[in-house]
Amino acid sequence: MNPSPTRLVLLVATRKGAWLFHGDAQRSAWTVDGPHFLGHTISHLQLDPRDGRTLLAAAKTGHLGPTVFRSTDLGKTWKEARQPPAFDKPSNGRPARAVDHTFWLTPGHASERDSWYAGTSPQGLFRSQDGGVSWTPLPAVNDDAQFREWMGTEQDGTPDGPKLHSIIVDPRDPAHLLFGMSGGGVHESRDAGRSWAPLIEGMQVVEGFDAATVTFHDPHCVRLCPSNPDRLYQQNHCGIYRLDRPGTAWQRIGCSMPADVGDVGFPMVVHPHDADTAWVFPMDGTDVWPRTSPAGRPAAYVTRDGGHTWQRLDQGLPQQQAWWTVKRQAMTADALPAPALYLGTTSGELWIGHDGGARWAHIARHLPEIYAVEVAELQ
Repeated sequence: MNPSPTRLVLLVATRKGAWLFHGDAQRSAWTVDGPHFLGHTISHLQLDPRDGRTLLAAAKTGHLGPTVFRSTDLGKTWKEARQPPAFDKPSNGRPARAVDHTFWLTPGHASERDSWYAGTSPQGLFRSQDGGVSWTPLPAVNDDAQFREWMGTEQDGTPDGPKLHSIIVDPRDPAHLLFGMSGGGVHESRDAGRSWAPLIEGMQVVEGFDAATVTFHDPHCVRLCPSNPDRLYQQNHCGIYRLDRPGTAWQRIGCSMPADVGDVGFPMVVHPHDADTAWVFPMDGTDVWPRTSPAGRPAAYVTRDGGHTWQRLDQGLPQQQAWWTVKRQAMTADALPAPALYLGTTSGELWIGHDGGARWAHIARHLPEIYAVEVAELQ
């Protein structure tokens, strides 16, 4: 008996709610389901690949504050987490912290059925072992004096607040975890989060600061290659990098980007089947930090040789006067044999890049500012 044809669902999180776009394997027609949580800030929306039905939404609501919502029927109904991510009461004289919002959601390892991880702003790491119903803090990160120093203050980091993001679970080993902090660097655990080590060798920082000080490192997005988990890619505040294990030093691979574009951006996407292929979406990183498309001409860039060369992909995208950008969670690729790219913009447009970004077309316009885009397959 042949399996049913693959269906796709795009999970779109925005400043004013969430939308689900359902499409077929040809990616030729999309139906919209939403808005969900209209008016609420949704930072991230993730589908559990272990059951194909459970959705978690990281939300910040006017009357409830920061929380997580859970659906077990693909968004038909939602229920708030009984115990959302929250910091423990401070000890040892350290100042109290409160979660402003949950920023990043990652399903746990395939062998750990109901495990999830969450990253927050300000920087915190949390785990759920009951499918997102309740969340507990990981004290080896949240309460560690050294980590607290690396996190800086709540006035440091990105314009919308410092955050912990890019939570990665090695598909070969549930105890092997990684995450990034903006600011505060990339960190790795080999013992399920009981201890951590910085992973910043080879990284550059803003001129005038000391690269040996973890606080000054600002990873924007870190990705592990599905086809080769020993390779990591990173889009950083200071360029594009690659790390091949068992090596420990990141190599800057963005230096071959066009000089008038540069290698500063937010998202990083890796090919599901080819570890040498990855995509970025540059933004203007000049002195005033406009955080818009360079020269108002947005484009994705692809490398097919591990970062040695890059190719511009802009067919179908605006050729002038398009002053938007793409946030770190708002660009992704499906896992079909010939992947398509998807991205959401700060001006509320949802795009598909057919043939690995060679041809761009709108899926939706006039949404609120898009914070995150994920894609999943449904059978």
